[in-house]
Amino acid sequence: MAMSYLPPILQVVLALVVVIAAVYDVRYRRIPNWLTLSGVLLGLGLNWWVGSQLGADAGFGVLRALKGLGLAFVIYFPLYILRGMGAGDVKLMSAVGAIAGAANWFGIFILTNILGGIVAVCLLLSKGRLRNSLGNLGYMLKELAFFRAPYMQREELDVKNPKAVTLPHGLMIMLGSIAFLVAAAIWAPK
Repeated sequence: MAMSYLPPILQVVLALVVVIAAVYDVRYRRIPNWLTLSGVLLGLGLNWWVGSQLGADAGFGVLRALKGLGLAFVIYFPLYILRGMGAGDVKLMSAVGAIAGAANWFGIFILTNILGGIVAVCLLLSKGRLRNSLGNLGYMLKELAFFRAPYMQREELDVKNPKAVTLPHGLMIMLGSIAFLVAAAIWAPK
């Protein structure tokens, strides 16, 4: 999977969706359904339109959008089931996948996780909880290896629990998406 340049209309829609989502997530700690559904529908519609304008060889179309949406959902939904993130995060990343396509979504996913990891470490350091969180990470990996949900025994591992140290993932998705758009503008073949 290689990064590809997104046409300007898809760049604008992606940027708008993730910026609005980040603002909502930081302010209200939720991402609205109307935004994620709009993102999915715009991703499907605009990929179809761009494909019809550029021709079949350009690689755009509804199938491209569906692959991006599906990949995002398959990766993010289990994290929701394990209570590692909220449903809005799953829906937002699915919308991002529908807009960007599977290969580009994967790049956004990698950047989101790198930037999110950096911010999370800084947050944990500022709260004096880095050592505890690293212990929790080991515990989570052990529990997952035995197909057990880590939050069942440690309530601080449930994103819905007030004791959990949480980070608005919508903000991280925005940072990853914007970083991707900048990288694609510089390095992706046009």
